[in-house]
Amino acid sequence: MPTHPALHELETKIMGEVWAQGEATVRSVTDALADDADPPRSYTTILTVLQRLDRKGFVSRRREGKKDIYVAAVPREEYMQARSEAEVDALVDAYGDLALTEFARRFSQLDPAHRRALQRRARR
Repeated sequence: MPTHPALHELETKIMGEVWAQGEATVRSVTDALADDADPPRSYTTILTVLQRLDRKGFVSRRREGKKDIYVAAVPREEYMQARSEAEVDALVDAYGDLALTEFARRFSQLDPAHRRALQRRARR
């Protein structure tokens, strides 16, 4: 599984929109995030972040007429899996058995059906 760098807050919001929309333009992302910030983020801010995400390999861009269409180059599930592995590794590296003990405690408190589902998923 490739290691993807953590996304910053605005990058995360923009990627969420790209994943949700399937194909997104700067305008469609700007409009979708308009109610998210006060004052709303500008078109040029969203454009800059999408260009940065393109350089990082998170999105791919194609030109259609006068607008760019952005599509996720990294599937959401792949990103979430890679980031969760990296975060857990960091916690275990920093806290060792204390972190593992906390994971085990929380796992034991789950509903039995949920525990079984997670165990099946971990075997894949």
